[in-house]
Amino acid sequence: MKYKYDFKFWAGISISLFFMILLFRKMDFNQLASALKTMDYRFLLPALLLTFASYFLRAVRWKFLLIKEKNIPLSSLYPATVIGYMANNILPARLGEFVRTYTLAEKESLAIPSVFASLVIDRLFDGFTVLAMLLLTLFIMEFPAGMQDAETAIRIGGVITFAFYCAVIIFLLILKHRTNSTFFFVNKLMSPFPERIAERISKILTSFIGGIRLSTKASHLLAIIGSSIFVWAFCVIPVDLILRSFSVNLPISASMFIMVLLVFAVMVPASPGYIGTYHYACFKALSVFDVPESAALSIALVMHAMGFFPVIAAGFYYLWKNRLNLDELTSPAPE
Repeated sequence: MKYKYDFKFWAGISISLFFMILLFRKMDFNQLASALKTMDYRFLLPALLLTFASYFLRAVRWKFLLIKEKNIPLSSLYPATVIGYMANNILPARLGEFVRTYTLAEKESLAIPSVFASLVIDRLFDGFTVLAMLLLTLFIMEFPAGMQDAETAIRIGGVITFAFYCAVIIFLLILKHRTNSTFFFVNKLMSPFPERIAERISKILTSFIGGIRLSTKASHLLAIIGSSIFVWAFCVIPVDLILRSFSVNLPISASMFIMVLLVFAVMVPASPGYIGTYHYACFKALSVFDVPESAALSIALVMHAMGFFPVIAAGFYYLWKNRLNLDELTSPAPE
């Protein structure tokens, strides 16, 4: 692998260890084992199928994000999507996004900036869908007494995230329609930095803006929005199924709340696979609903395993099937 285990990597490992220590320091392992033994494993298969259905819907959305570039078959988009998520689980610094980009670009002979630009738009649609889910959750879910501070923190986090996504959208719109003015402004901001850095950023922006070619056709936009909604519906329902496997029967709004906190958790720098931050966010979300600690940690472990090991296995299968090598896919990432 041609990536460096630098400070950011070790900082992520440290953060993961910190949260895992927080989780396990007072845990009764006998109760944890009992909770895992009593779960109903029949719920796991439908949860797993829905999880992979969400990856398929991501491939569908990606198809319409790139449709002005090329009408790409799902037989290319779905394996690239799964390989990308597999790489995110085992590589640092979210290199899976680059792996996903390079896999499809090589397979379909596409320009890498165009494919990467489509993934940035892809993430923006994810962000706005999750924010809509957050707002819906806050409207329909009643927080237990004494949780006002948590509710306030979530609201503030939602507002900050919404403002961030709006700022990115505004920047992209200005960059697309007022390219010269935006470059002039960016160059002014970069003037205190070395010239090579300013030139590098200018080159990246030029490649990126050339890659944004989002279709404005109504049917294509509806397909993108519709697939975004179903992507996240198929992420929330497995959470509900796993809760039921532990005989934790909560309203669907609880699963939405847990999913939103998990999305925020994976934004925190951590080790590959979001170990620690994912588990702690799930554990704390379940504590809002008075789920016992042993059951909450068991649910967190199973939920993470369901999204971790199967996609790794599927990703390596598609690497083998398409005769790809992970080393070769990661080598262009720094570029």
